[in-house]
Amino acid sequence: MTQISVQYIPVTVLDVDEALGFYRDGLGLEVVSDVANAGFRWVSLAVPGQPGLNLVLSAPGAGRSDADAQSLAELVAKGALGGLVLSVDALDPLFESLSASGAEVLQEPMDQPWGPRDCAFRDPSGNMVRINQAMKGQGE
Repeated sequence: MTQISVQYIPVTVLDVDEALGFYRDGLGLEVVSDVANAGFRWVSLAVPGQPGLNLVLSAPGAGRSDADAQSLAELVAKGALGGLVLSVDALDPLFESLSASGAEVLQEPMDQPWGPRDCAFRDPSGNMVRINQAMKGQGE
């Protein structure tokens, strides 16, 4: 069977520079590329521990009609897109540093009845980012 893996996860943001403060500076993702083309820009960020996997930040207008860009921008601002779920090995220290940086907290760390300990933030554009840490004993 063919091996399939995820390489890029697009994240639509309202302002790429503002989003870098959250994803690069707050979460610690590393900028792999910063590309400007045809009046648009996208930034790829490496996910530590997952070589080849990148989050790609871009504005709603990148490659879309003005009407589609406006509709997408409204959905992003409402937090109506699917969001991201990230996993870390130490949730509480990351929560403390990210919340201290001014990131909007949606949920403080808590043990969920279905397994993980998690928290949630909203990035500067409105996207929900859940961060979880598997409970000890789970998946071992």
